[in-house]
Amino acid sequence: MSGGTGGYTGKVALITGDSRGIGRTLAVLLGGGGASVVINYKKNADLADGVRRDIEQAGGGAITVQADLENPADIDRLFDTAAERYGRLDFFVSNAAASSFKNILDLGVHNLDRSYALNVRAFVLGAQRAVRLMDRGGRIVALSSYGSSQAYPTYANLGSAKAAIEAWVRYMAAEFAPRGVNVNGVNGGLIESDSLEFFYRVPGMAPMPAVLEKIPKRRAGTAAEVADVIAFLLSPASEYITGQTIVVDGGLSIVAPPFAADLAPPLAPDA
Repeated sequence: MSGGTGGYTGKVALITGDSRGIGRTLAVLLGGGGASVVINYKKNADLADGVRRDIEQAGGGAITVQADLENPADIDRLFDTAAERYGRLDFFVSNAAASSFKNILDLGVHNLDRSYALNVRAFVLGAQRAVRLMDRGGRIVALSSYGSSQAYPTYANLGSAKAAIEAWVRYMAAEFAPRGVNVNGVNGGLIESDSLEFFYRVPGMAPMPAVLEKIPKRRAGTAAEVADVIAFLLSPASEYITGQTIVVDGGLSIVAPPFAADLAPPLAPDA
């Protein structure tokens, strides 16, 4: 990607939840391309400082800003800090996410409220602030997941929030296009991360290897593979793409029972 060849020199990016995982990988990628990155974290200042050091070593600039995105006042402070330091934004990547993995009948009001506040409301409020700082146009990318369109156990709370995010992407793309701002989503499948490990440790959950063998690529994706797609959507090469959600899932969402992994000879595919 152009992130490693100076393709983002002079650009300013704000990425939420980038002290680890996909967000961290993307932040360092953009920094390696010469971008300045606003690193958002909720609790772990040491992790965020580590990302800042990695970005600086890669040739970019960075600041860290503690902000709990469930709190609208913290969102304002995050963007105010970015404006005070850099004066403007080019990229806003809404990456932070959290929810509860429970059956629908077990969800409490606090579970519903928190999932909405962190996943949906924070994206909308962040986009409102970001667009006003994009004085030369810009790019907004929101992270989604395949639970936005596929129903599977314990994911209703987060999956419905991700579906809402994808709807907001379309509405924002239509409204912000005259401002020179493209808005897109990236929908990840099973991507190697702390969140994936946590989900598959939910008591009673199917074992991860049994799920991975049903994906056409037969493996989980990597944070770098998702970050590369986001970086493409932030690059000049994607200028005429807006209002879309690109799926990065190794083919997971295109297959259905009977799965290839469940076949027997003579139909069983070669190992």
